[in-house]
Amino acid sequence: MKDIKIIFFDIDGTLIAMDQDTISEKTLEALKRLQEKGVKLCLATGRGPMLIPHFEGVEFDAFLTYNGSYCYDHEGTLYSNCIPSKDIERIIKNADKMGKPVALATKDRMAANGKDQDLIDYYAFGNAEVDVAEDFEDIKKEKVYQVLMGARVEEYQEILKGVQGAEITAWWDRAVDIIPVNAGKGAGIEKMLKHYGIDRSQAMAFGDGNNDIEMLKAVGNGIAMANASDDLKAVADEICGDVSEDGIYHYCLEKRLI
Repeated sequence: MKDIKIIFFDIDGTLIAMDQDTISEKTLEALKRLQEKGVKLCLATGRGPMLIPHFEGVEFDAFLTYNGSYCYDHEGTLYSNCIPSKDIERIIKNADKMGKPVALATKDRMAANGKDQDLIDYYAFGNAEVDVAEDFEDIKKEKVYQVLMGARVEEYQEILKGVQGAEITAWWDRAVDIIPVNAGKGAGIEKMLKHYGIDRSQAMAFGDGNNDIEMLKAVGNGIAMANASDDLKAVADEICGDVSEDGIYHYCLEKRLI
């Protein structure tokens, strides 16, 4: 554990409890003490750059956003992987047949062609509101890193009918993030570790949802929260305490990381 050089943190359900708007004092203290010891801190989230939270006293070193499709640090872009335009068109058509609106996520904004309660509630996790864009047709022509829409597991196949360059990842049972094929948090982490010259054995990650499965597999030390999905716990190296009980803080203390 003394050789840990970088830690990747999911946000919702990991750094911040689902029923809370902000990070706890103990979790924040853990982040500060890790950084003081020279550990690089990276946010790894399905959120876009515009929805990244700021925690007072901590400046993250790098950001893996849109589930790994767009990664960057304070020097610039580290990795960029967008969904093919023909697949964007197909997803929109499929969603339209299902009577569902979609939101397209670009580097600078998320623009929707409508909204339903699932999408509204999904945005609420990031303290954001759905932007129904008048220029939606123009947004389709930009680089789209992720598509968001309300959906249940049984609808996944219908959503991706005829789609070749995109796949679904999800951490909530009422919505999906549609990302480029061969993307995901794990792929983003591999690119970032290579950029920084850090071996996977020196990398750690904390997560709670199914979209964190590849992330935990990509590092040498994959930690699932006690409140994590059963699927994530099955691939985790260890399980720490619940996010609502400052699981990350107590784990780092126990392992002498802080």
